[in-house]
Amino acid sequence: MNAPRFAGKVIVVTGAAQGIGREVALRAAAEGGKVVFVDRADFVGEVAARAQGESAAFHADLETHAGAEAAMAFAAATFGGIDIVINNVGGAIRMRPYAEFEPEQIDAEIRRSLMPTLYCCHAALPHLFARGGGTIVNVSSNATRGIHRVPYSAAKGGINAITQSLAMELAHRNIRVVATAPGGTDAPPRRIPRNAVDESPAEQAWMAETVAQVVGSSFLKRYGSIAEQVAPILFLASDEASYITGSVLPVAGGDLG
Repeated sequence: MNAPRFAGKVIVVTGAAQGIGREVALRAAAEGGKVVFVDRADFVGEVAARAQGESAAFHADLETHAGAEAAMAFAAATFGGIDIVINNVGGAIRMRPYAEFEPEQIDAEIRRSLMPTLYCCHAALPHLFARGGGTIVNVSSNATRGIHRVPYSAAKGGINAITQSLAMELAHRNIRVVATAPGGTDAPPRRIPRNAVDESPAEQAWMAETVAQVVGSSFLKRYGSIAEQVAPILFLASDEASYITGSVLPVAGGDLG
């Protein structure tokens, strides 16, 4: 327990430029990991440069398989392999009743919150196989039950299914697949917002209703902090969780989603 938890481990963290992913990557590096910060934001390199420990940054659009494949290849080439992949890309773009979604908006939510994890899991497998095992941690959401986010909820339900099915499929390859399901989380303002379009008064009202539902569904009646989300993710990524696979851990103040 005296050695850093991630000493000697190569860790890929996606969505590492902002929010939960940023803090996961920085803490993993501080705990001895060789961390590859992956994001499509052009300032991901600035964030990686702040890491205490070995780090590298890679700019990629993980909504494409080519982007995921390139990110994993870069990590393996830079540090000699991959041990842990933390799939953090995602987040609801809009909050509105399902009847108010336009078809292209439904597609955008699925591309944002399902496809990066699906693609990154696939792209990482050859590298994990070469390593003789490893760990995948997917960041899901308790919003599989919630209002005004049906396409996002569907995407995160897909993350849970990927986690459970892939864990069963890969156990004999010494690969664990796990997930956390965060609830509402206080985070600093994003440098790049998920939805660049100014919100209308109706959208602001729908957002307020969503926040009220999220807080009301939590036993603790509050949002969590980023630190409260980072700790479970890194626990599951570490060898401390070596007998846990296929599990989706709710981190939402008692709301199971």
